[in-house]
Amino acid sequence: MTEQFHYPPEIFSLLVDTIPVLCRSKKDVVVFLQGAGVDSTDLADISRTVRTAPDSINKYEIVRAVLTKVNARGDSGLRPRREIIKRVVEFEDFSTCWPNDQLKAKGLVASLRDVVNVKDSFTRMKQERDTEREQALARQRAEQAAAAQRRAVIEDVSKRLSVLFAMDNKPQERGKLLEGVLNDLFKTYGVLVREDFRRKAPDSSVVLEQIDGVIELNGSIHIVEMKWLKNPVGVAEFGPHLVRVFGRANACGIFISNSNFTDPVVKQCAEFLNQRTTFLCSLQEIVMLLQRQDDLVELLKRKSQAAIIDKKPFLEILA
Repeated sequence: MTEQFHYPPEIFSLLVDTIPVLCRSKKDVVVFLQGAGVDSTDLADISRTVRTAPDSINKYEIVRAVLTKVNARGDSGLRPRREIIKRVVEFEDFSTCWPNDQLKAKGLVASLRDVVNVKDSFTRMKQERDTEREQALARQRAEQAAAAQRRAVIEDVSKRLSVLFAMDNKPQERGKLLEGVLNDLFKTYGVLVREDFRRKAPDSSVVLEQIDGVIELNGSIHIVEMKWLKNPVGVAEFGPHLVRVFGRANACGIFISNSNFTDPVVKQCAEFLNQRTTFLCSLQEIVMLLQRQDDLVELLKRKSQAAIIDKKPFLEILA
């Protein structure tokens, strides 16, 4: 029985009807209740009455009076309430009952078992529902916390990105900071594979190439190039990026620049789409996305689809 506090009316009535037929005498009823752990203060008056004036009370009145007190208790009555139920539903030796009461006792015990089983089933179902609801709430709270944390990181990235526009006198430092800012943004959206790194010759410290970042998009590895230039990106700046992309099997490419792209770069990028997916992205697109609080991954997917399907390597998305 899993009732935590009080007997419901149907169980209370069944106990009042059942316990008296399980016990032959009034003293047996008192002993049964004592054995179930009923507090002595709840039995004191009844025990005195049974000793001094047994004819003034019957077994049913004894059980009702004691169970009323036990049922009124809070946590202190929990154990005896459960033990009383347990002793009744597990009762098996009906030979101790009066012969005329044995069939009645069996029927009442069976009825109480049925009610208790139903109550337990509903209690278990409620507990399962409560557990499922609590798990759902926990997942929701975790998702909300993760979303709040991501918003905070995105806001931080947006602020750091804004600072870069005031660093015209520090172009090299600004370029390096841009890599870190955008890599943190990729990391926040769960697409960053590797931050900027240098690949050196095996037998020397000569730097063979420098990669600004690597992300995974649509299940494909994308080599990311980031530039902060005064003038629009030309073939001279874009060419090395294509070399890095083609130097890796099945790799795709993304070129991000604060300035625009010249027509020859857009044309060259479009020509290479037959062999590798490479698309162009302006820093303004990312700034506008952060202001709108949109999804970076969705923006990159749209641009990738435009490159693959429409042969348009530079679909500028500002809204």
